[in-house]
Amino acid sequence: MNIFANTKDKRSNMENIIETAWANRELLKDEKTQQTIREVIELLDKGKLRVAEPKGAEWQVNEWIKKAVIMYFPIQKMETIEVGIFEYHDKMKLKTNYAELGIRVVPNAVARYGAYLAKGVIMMPSYVNIGAFVDSGTMVDTWATVGSCAQIGKDVHLSGGVGIGGVLEPVQAAPVIIEDGCFIGSRCIVVEGVHVQKEAVLGANVVLTKSTKIIDVTGSEPKEYKGFVPSRSVVIPGSYTKKFPAGDFQVPCALIIGTRKESTDLKTSLNNALREYDVAV
Repeated sequence: MNIFANTKDKRSNMENIIETAWANRELLKDEKTQQTIREVIELLDKGKLRVAEPKGAEWQVNEWIKKAVIMYFPIQKMETIEVGIFEYHDKMKLKTNYAELGIRVVPNAVARYGAYLAKGVIMMPSYVNIGAFVDSGTMVDTWATVGSCAQIGKDVHLSGGVGIGGVLEPVQAAPVIIEDGCFIGSRCIVVEGVHVQKEAVLGANVVLTKSTKIIDVTGSEPKEYKGFVPSRSVVIPGSYTKKFPAGDFQVPCALIIGTRKESTDLKTSLNNALREYDVAV
């Protein structure tokens, strides 16, 4: 199988084949179409292609690659997979060759083929789904999950029980993006394409959806974000009062209560952030 992600014309050819098959699913029976879909998944598995990638200060979503992932399911056949004493029955292969790739994988961690794990990633008993990208030095801690197509940067810590949402459809929807150096505290949930910028800290139990209010309360007036956590922010769970026909009730939100200091290294900065702002992790 040819690996040619860096060749512009061949990548364009793959994209054309995928887009044509997306418009006409009868082409999924075609051998060339199936080969191209499988090639895209292999390139995802090796990190040669990404569902979303940084373009300067912005992120570009490659919708055609998401389409290839979606169309990979119907061309695969169910099969029994045996791993030691364990048995699975699925359409997707599991990722393999961890020692060769330089990845530490603790039983019972599982990553699907088509997910990219960079050298130096540590997976405690956790799960990484197809299409996800997890960069070097990142810890996926116990019972954390990384959903389809989620993008996780370098030196990120996904603490115990963290849920990073996946997204395949609609194809134009952006995946969850956690940039380099972030610390995501225990039992946090980040879904619906929320973008967490570099070195941010989410305290335990922060829940972020596209509609969650993220309120910066560090200034004299609150500043509100949705779907976006600015770089180096320290975030905790909060609530605000909302009027309903039945009365006034508290609705969850997230509060930015400070920032990690530029003057200290990441480890010291994280410890200081947690100590100074009394953030649980």
